[in-house]
Amino acid sequence: MTARFLLSCFTLAITISLQSQEETKWDVANPGHDFTYNTHTFSTDEGTWMNLDVSPDGKTIVFDMLGDIYSVPITGGKAKVLRSGIPFEIQPRFSPDGKYISFTSDAGGGDNIWIMKADGSDAKQITKEDFRLVNNATWMPNGNYLVARKHFTSGRSLGAGEMWQYHISGGSGIQLTKRSNDQKDVNEPVISPDGRYMYYCEDVTSGSVFEYNKDANKQIYAIKRYDFETGKTEQVTGGPGGAARPQVSRDGNLLAFIKRVRTKTVLYIHDLKTGEEWPVYDALNKDQQTAWALFGVYPNFSWMPYNEDIVIWAKGTFQKVNIKSTTVTTIPFTADVAIAIAERVHFETPIDNDEFTAKMIRDAVTSPDGKTLVFRALGYLWIKSLPNGTPKRLTMGNDFEAEPAFSPNGMEIIYVSWNDIELGEIRKVAVKGGTATKLTTEKGIYRTPSFSPNGQSLVFTKEDGNNDQGRAFTKNSGIYTMKSSGGEEIFLSKDGEYPMFS
Repeated sequence: MTARFLLSCFTLAITISLQSQEETKWDVANPGHDFTYNTHTFSTDEGTWMNLDVSPDGKTIVFDMLGDIYSVPITGGKAKVLRSGIPFEIQPRFSPDGKYISFTSDAGGGDNIWIMKADGSDAKQITKEDFRLVNNATWMPNGNYLVARKHFTSGRSLGAGEMWQYHISGGSGIQLTKRSNDQKDVNEPVISPDGRYMYYCEDVTSGSVFEYNKDANKQIYAIKRYDFETGKTEQVTGGPGGAARPQVSRDGNLLAFIKRVRTKTVLYIHDLKTGEEWPVYDALNKDQQTAWALFGVYPNFSWMPYNEDIVIWAKGTFQKVNIKSTTVTTIPFTADVAIAIAERVHFETPIDNDEFTAKMIRDAVTSPDGKTLVFRALGYLWIKSLPNGTPKRLTMGNDFEAEPAFSPNGMEIIYVSWNDIELGEIRKVAVKGGTATKLTTEKGIYRTPSFSPNGQSLVFTKEDGNNDQGRAFTKNSGIYTMKSSGGEEIFLSKDGEYPMFS
């Protein structure tokens, strides 16, 4: 009886503990009293980097702005907020029947794919990735599956992408493409209307290492096509200016994409039957081909149902581009925005006090008798009696001071100085402090001076130039010696560092 009672109590304790953990689970959307947010409201008729999609019936645009999701009639007007709050939510896309919208959200703690009804209700998380996060979801034509880009990182945080397919009921997903290495990206998937092909863009530059600021007018990205029936992949378009953000027309005959043409990002059309290509709009905002485009090279855009117009974000709003006449019509909108911004963490840090504790000292040396310490802090040399003396400035100069060395008798100290006008010098000062004497006669970058055992000579290094201190007066670098009273510098060796007398 006693054993059963103890077991029941133990089980009850575990249950209460688990319930408590569940009740206190942190919610991104409602972080609780530990985080203070202020809601900032404003109205706007423009936005930055807005992903959009047009409903299957062509009547509604759904778009993201500042991490919230809105809808607006295709004719423009007042936008309706569908999702707002603290989570960052982007990349909305209508399901093939127009009843649902997929989107990327970090409401679960990291970027995952969610879906909601077209009116913004009944949102639920589809993918449950907690490390290899996903974004840029696109619907399969049957409306039962989504394809998204999964992000993989390795030695660099940049990482690479793979395409994965997920059922709308959830699950771990099915891998469609395999990354070629750990730093070259694939992104921006879209499915053909018949469900046979997946188009996406890929960084096809040579090598296995990602580099910033490559020449986009050569080729960085190309658009590839994955065949669901055969599992094979082929390149559809690319070449000079690259090709990215593919969007297939609703009849499956045309492919719209963006390309860099000199300094402009241009909307292009590719005929999937003939291979013909032509530009239709050259006033897009600059793409991100030369940067790391985790969420895509350009915001998502959409074809209209009749396959002659494209709605795309540019110049801060929505532009409807006719691919035959190339006429452009602006779709105006206004939106009431409410953004919750956390109060910044602020610590009072006094920066104007006459005295404060140095966090680091460098170039510390002791006198020959071990009673005095000289060191560098805050760009100057300081001296103190050991063990508990109060540090004080060794000189009263304004130049940077470093690398002190005591004379053998402990009465003098040599050191190097620097200012951006006169450049570097070797100086000597008495241990008791005061005005320093300049020993060198030539400008240069001087380093690590030291005395000879008899105190009559010095040995030191003159360095090559560098990006910080410049390269003027650095032609004759190497190891030199001179009298401790100053004078002519005598060259000893081109190579070596940290010289000292034996």
